Amino acid sequence: MPRTILHIDASARRKNSATRALSDEIVAKLDASRVIRRDLAAPLPLINEAWVDANFTPADQRSAEQRDTLALSDTLVRELSEADTIVIGLPVYNFSVPAAFKAWVDLVARAGLTFAYTENGPNGLLKGKRAILAVASGGMPLGSKADFASTYARHVLGFIGITDVEIIAAEQTSIDPEAALKSAKSALGELAA
Repeated sequence: MPRTILHIDASARRKNSATRALSDEIVAKLDASRVIRRDLAAPLPLINEAWVDANFTPADQRSAEQRDTLALSDTLVRELSEADTIVIGLPVYNFSVPAAFKAWVDLVARAGLTFAYTENGPNGLLKGKRAILAVASGGMPLGSKADFASTYARHVLGFIGITDVEIIAAEQTSIDPEAALKSAKSALGELAA
């Protein structure tokens, strides 16, 4: 049983969202002692020049303004660091991840905090965590040539050290929503706590 879950929902829909329903079920099944909730329907800011400058300034040399600029990013990194398991409700929008999820990634992928560059390439610093993605697609099957969502999510999580990634998929919900959800619920039933 995980001690702490970070539960992220990336769907713009707050109602009638397959990924929200699935991610809620996953979190309930895992029965953690603590759940940190991050709903990306409340949009995160995009990184900008001030953020980049603050991020690349050594921590002990940052001004108060730079520390304020990075405060939300620091909070998001802390949420991720404290979690044993990350559950992400991730719809597929136009073959990829929602912009809100990409904004979250940009705010948590930080050299020295979640990854480090080495002579052998980047090294993820958040090892030993598990991620479970509740993915829903309208017409595209996961793993197809047009699936830039699940492959991106796996890659970026691996980049920060999270390589234990499972996917519960409701595929092609626009074609046969009942079959898609039935398949996802079946996979959910087999998910190990």
